[in-house]
Amino acid sequence: MKKTLLLAALIGTACLAHAQDTFTETPDHKTPIAEEWKGVKNMRAAWGTSDVRYDWHAMPDTKALKRSETLTAWRGERVSTQALIYSGVATDSVAPVSFQLSTFKNGRYTLPAEAVKAAFVRYVKTDAWSTPDGRGAGCGHRPDHTIYDSAMVADMIDPHAETIAMDAMSTRSVWVSCQVPADAAPGTYSGQLTIKAGKRTVAKLPLNIKVIDRTLPAPKDWAFHLDLWQNPFAEARYYNTPLWSDAHLAAMRPSMEMLAAAGQKVITASIMHKPWNGQTEDHFDSMVTWVKNLDGSWSFGFDVFDRWIEFMMSCGIDQQINCFSMIPWALSFPYYDVATNRMQVLRAAPGDAAYEDMWVAMLKAFSKHLRAKGWFAITTIAMDERPMQAMQRAMAVIRKADPEFKVSLAGNYHLEIEAGLYDYCIALDQGELLPREVMERRKAEGKKTTVYTCCSTHRPNTFTFSVPAEGAWYGFYVAYSGYDGYLRWAYNSWTKHPLHDTRFRSWPAGDTYMVYPYGRSSVRFEKLIEGIQAHEKVRILREEYEATGNTAAQAKLDELMNSFNFDSQHTEDFPTLISEGQQRINALK
Repeated sequence: MKKTLLLAALIGTACLAHAQDTFTETPDHKTPIAEEWKGVKNMRAAWGTSDVRYDWHAMPDTKALKRSETLTAWRGERVSTQALIYSGVATDSVAPVSFQLSTFKNGRYTLPAEAVKAAFVRYVKTDAWSTPDGRGAGCGHRPDHTIYDSAMVADMIDPHAETIAMDAMSTRSVWVSCQVPADAAPGTYSGQLTIKAGKRTVAKLPLNIKVIDRTLPAPKDWAFHLDLWQNPFAEARYYNTPLWSDAHLAAMRPSMEMLAAAGQKVITASIMHKPWNGQTEDHFDSMVTWVKNLDGSWSFGFDVFDRWIEFMMSCGIDQQINCFSMIPWALSFPYYDVATNRMQVLRAAPGDAAYEDMWVAMLKAFSKHLRAKGWFAITTIAMDERPMQAMQRAMAVIRKADPEFKVSLAGNYHLEIEAGLYDYCIALDQGELLPREVMERRKAEGKKTTVYTCCSTHRPNTFTFSVPAEGAWYGFYVAYSGYDGYLRWAYNSWTKHPLHDTRFRSWPAGDTYMVYPYGRSSVRFEKLIEGIQAHEKVRILREEYEATGNTAAQAKLDELMNSFNFDSQHTEDFPTLISEGQQRINALK
């Protein structure tokens, strides 16, 4: 039996590997303006920046490009940049493009080959925050995408494409990242990126990686509390695998290991059907089986829940389990009724006797199961954006079932329920409503206090049309504000055709996912990680300065972080803000 399952998993993995190579981009509906390109005859390449989404058929600003690039990093840090390739007007400039990385050497030291990687950045369809006349902004149904400024945008980082066919008068970038080993010798490692069009060498671009004598811990040890919500049901649909099968888990592993490498702390689990009323392309089913017996008692099955949690822990995410939701948006609770031998639905709200009876029974059974598995201490009963009164009633039910249960909420700040919440995530729009003394008290009590953005925040955000540097801002802001981390829904609630079209029937493009199928990252996800790493640098420096009494350095750090106050989110120049912040952190001794 084990051999059969292994063979099935291997066959499934092989099929996925084949499928991932078949991706072809949606053509750009915009055509190049020949006048812009008249000075460029043949294909060229130069270093750009990770903070720009280069337009597919627009002539780039060549004055902003560089012949060589230097990245500065701590040991254990991941740093990135982009090389820009732009083809000319001549027909002989059109050819399959490829790239090659050299070794990177610092005297007698060499970075491992796997430390420096490159991948083409690919184009997906996006829309805009609002219609050109300002209507339909932010959250809300978007049935007609034609009224938005839809365009192709560079976002997907594709490690599976070895060559790219380029048209005349077009651009393409190569994302280059270096995961500096934690034991790398300090110094400058020099190498190059070679760009080829067919057999012709277009450019050899020097790249230096300056490694500072400071070390970041491994992502699993970062203090930053990252909570990007996962949707395993989307992956089952996209890969066409049976839910919770070996093939389903194998298909998800690249995405979830990539999430773990970003420092993710939380597993998203659904303990009842459609906690968010099925608003995504793939609704969340219950990972818990609900059964009402002949005598009216309740019983519950946790096999699926266990399989999901154990899988996520095997991917490296094991510090918290958030279980949604006691207060689903539709207040509708499906269950299997033994008496009628069919599914039934209980409609009840917090405060109703039927609601309390059902949830007390479930939570008692859940508590017993979690304790037996050794997971109780890291589990929360989680809700999002629910009214305060409903939260109070639900929390009373939780305390009745097991007063030691932890509770989490992502929503508005309510003083009345704050003390009863272990994990409280406040909307960025309300960020400064949380008193600093409350945040400090919660930190001393070992509770988590984080901030989130969603479709209601124009900028900074992580939409596919957002300026990439906006994603990095969150890490800096958390370091300034005293929050513990950041929450974003969702990590992988993929649209119908996620490799092609990031637009959704509701919310701005990219709101529902940050990475792409088959383990493909994105520009915005990488920039989010950049900000998280900056947060960790600030934390380490603060701890060091406090321990050594280095008040002068502490003052410089405080001055820097003050530039990332709440008002900084309204800047029009996120790239400069982030770039200068990184430079100043790296310069601190």
